[in-house]
Amino acid sequence: MRIGVSSSCYYPLETEKSLIRLGEMGVKTAEVFFNSPSELSGELFREICAIKSHYGMEIVSFHPFMSFAEGYFLFSNYERRFYDSLETIYKPCFEAAANLGAKYVILHGARGKKTISDEEYAERFFKFNEKAKSLGVSAAHENVVHYSGESPEFMLYLKKMLGDSFNMVLDVKQARRTQVDYRQFLDTLQESIVHVHVSDFDAYRDCTPPKKGGQFDFHELFDLMKKIGYNGKYIIELYSDSFKTDGELRDSYVYLKSIMKE
Repeated sequence: MRIGVSSSCYYPLETEKSLIRLGEMGVKTAEVFFNSPSELSGELFREICAIKSHYGMEIVSFHPFMSFAEGYFLFSNYERRFYDSLETIYKPCFEAAANLGAKYVILHGARGKKTISDEEYAERFFKFNEKAKSLGVSAAHENVVHYSGESPEFMLYLKKMLGDSFNMVLDVKQARRTQVDYRQFLDTLQESIVHVHVSDFDAYRDCTPPKKGGQFDFHELFDLMKKIGYNGKYIIELYSDSFKTDGELRDSYVYLKSIMKE
């Protein structure tokens, strides 16, 4: 298991510049959040690949920039749009992720009230994942507040319907925002959890850099994840307004690595 950091921590700084910032602070495991179509190929993509190589990074996960519209592209009652989106919008993402060496492409899923049945939703996720796997990566569904995946019960439904074809990203920050104890996901999803986003919190903010004296118990998280057999990565994913300096982010990275060694 390793600690990593998401390039999204620096948003809206450009993706390649964010990755350089992570490399300069010694981060060796990263999630890349792409923010524009031009970053998926051509000169910008080659630059991102070169940055990865220069700093000796492992890119474990790829976060597309269309999360706000996944309900429209993938989980609407206009079926043709789903198939068109797979080819024209998401195939380039799968290809870019595979070329970076990423293992997972992360989905938020449908926001708000779904316009298709749960069964059709599961079928769409299965087809999305099959397309991803044909190009060398896998899809993973995140538990995001106000989206379908915020519910442990819905995630469990997808697991029961899809079995080994279902992967989940556990985000402890999003669980806090949903007012769901993240342990509920552990109790029922277990081996389906393949990737974890971590952050801390305090009395004033629900997303802060992990640090000694913070309110989130990372020792407990790591112990519980070990008990369910988790051997994936822990990615620090923050909002840029939740920290002030690179030093804060670097200290969080070092702090979690020290706990991991314990």
